[in-house]
Amino acid sequence: MKDKLREYLDLYLKPQLNAYMGASMAMESKSCNRMSMVMDECSEEDISNFIKKNKEEDTFQSKLLKMIDERNLKDSDVYNKVNIDRRLFSKIRSNKNYHPSKETIILLGLSLELSEKEIEELLESASYSLPMNTEFDLIIRFCFKEKIYDLFQVNEFLEDYNCKILGEKE
Repeated sequence: MKDKLREYLDLYLKPQLNAYMGASMAMESKSCNRMSMVMDECSEEDISNFIKKNKEEDTFQSKLLKMIDERNLKDSDVYNKVNIDRRLFSKIRSNKNYHPSKETIILLGLSLELSEKEIEELLESASYSLPMNTEFDLIIRFCFKEKIYDLFQVNEFLEDYNCKILGEKE
């Protein structure tokens, strides 16, 4: 499995970094001009209408609780499996506006054994993503793609690539 992970990283990481560096420099000067034009043309009413029209009603909390219910799990099954503190989980359950860390969402995703698409949706509901330009994010994506949900194995992969492991206190 480690060889498969190395191939996955080689396939996605290097091309993404090279493309990003070239595109980033070319777009930098253009974006400044466009931003000032957009700011001149936008009114507060336009922005409010845009937000109302495009804001998703599904919060992180509602998506998570729906996923737990779909799997017929108890809350304690979910947070105990990946050593999330029950008080933290209680904050998530009781406060629809609570914004957990990306790491907490990944841990919950492992506990729920989400698909790659489902973890992307859950992360997105809290304004996070798994970009294809860092080893950490690619390893996490790989684990969900390959249905590797064991926290010890995921952390072993992360440790092999000198990435921060999940569940570690800073």
